[in-house]
Amino acid sequence: MSFKGKVVVVTGAAGEIGKETVKLFAEKGAKLVLVDLDAENLKKTAFDLALQKDKYLIVKADVTKEEDVQKYVEESKIRFGKIDVFFNNAGVIGKLANLTEQEASNLDLVLNVNVKGVFYGLKHVLKVMIDQQDGSIINMSSVAGLAGSPGLSPYVASKHAVIGLTKTAALEVASKGVRINAVCPDPVNTKMAKEVEKWLAPEDSSKNQKEKYTSTLPLKRYAEPKEIAELVMFLASNKASYINGSCYTIDGGTTAG
Repeated sequence: MSFKGKVVVVTGAAGEIGKETVKLFAEKGAKLVLVDLDAENLKKTAFDLALQKDKYLIVKADVTKEEDVQKYVEESKIRFGKIDVFFNNAGVIGKLANLTEQEASNLDLVLNVNVKGVFYGLKHVLKVMIDQQDGSIINMSSVAGLAGSPGLSPYVASKHAVIGLTKTAALEVASKGVRINAVCPDPVNTKMAKEVEKWLAPEDSSKNQKEKYTSTLPLKRYAEPKEIAELVMFLASNKASYINGSCYTIDGGTTAG
């Protein structure tokens, strides 16, 4: 798969999955727009990956603010003239607690980032892609968007919403040359997984927490960020040209039972 000459926008690019996705697309010749609230880590990502100066743009943005989303879309167009691929990836897990103990502030945080951020990204990137009559969008959902998970009610609600947005938007723009799909990982070797480990086994050491968690998984291990990035790249490519409105689980068989 070659993405030479293609422009790829990645939100949450300072995180583990975002960074790995940037790396893979860069290796395939793409021009990258790295978006995150953490500007310093965006710079570190660009440095660590030795990105070519004329082939990337860093945009600090808060995806919960529509004006910030408009900013990264507009700056992408000004710098590179188009957007071919959009990985709508920024997200948070929030605080884990049973529903009756959840605080309004945590609910607001998770829904603002995971739902509003995805919604605004779709809204403004789609305008560009519809004008182009071409483009591919991949939204970051989760297996938590397909089933319940104790302690994660705001997160589960948000990821169900992402799947609903994916399917609705895909139907709206199918005739415009734009495809929209979602990926549903679980669990991935990131900071988020460590928060879930603590919730599942709060009294154990970090090593025991991870062992207990992985022992319940069919493949007895986490996914690596690169494995998620490879699925994103496939869905963005012409090899997935007839895939639209789909939600791909990448969970090692967790939801197979």
